[in-house]
Amino acid sequence: MLEGIYLALDKVFGPLVTNAHPMWVVTISGIILGAFFTLVNHMLIDQEKMKKLQKMSREFQKEWKEAQKAKDEKKLRKLQQKQLELLKLQNEVMKDSMFKPMLFTMPIFFIFFGWMRRWYVETAIVKSPFNFFLFDWFHRFYHSSLQANELGYIGWYILTSMIVGQVLRKLLDSY
Repeated sequence: MLEGIYLALDKVFGPLVTNAHPMWVVTISGIILGAFFTLVNHMLIDQEKMKKLQKMSREFQKEWKEAQKAKDEKKLRKLQQKQLELLKLQNEVMKDSMFKPMLFTMPIFFIFFGWMRRWYVETAIVKSPFNFFLFDWFHRFYHSSLQANELGYIGWYILTSMIVGQVLRKLLDSY
């Protein structure tokens, strides 16, 4: 089944992959998929509920600090009860914000990386003029034989998509 999907991706994107520099292919992929995943999250997560939860958490922290500073034991006990309610709400929101988007994004993510591995396994996508600890961390993460100043497709994709996702979340005022 996956082989058929990979062959279809080869037909559609094969000319780009064979004619463009790997850095550009992975960068464009990171931009497109990073934007897509961010938009899926934005649409599937209840933004108002997240904002409400953030506001409640900030208010709780402020009250907690004030009660601790004043050494008000009665208020602290009340706040512990409020904290339990807040934790229940946080768990509910986290479940919704993680599970729904992952149903859509994980299959695409795994198909994409399986397909990219066929083209770029152990290929240095970018090279740094110095040994960079973050590159080396990526190499240990997936047992790569690349040098400490080289970054493969997984590392470059993650960096690219993270940057795009952060910028897009800021623009959308999203969580």
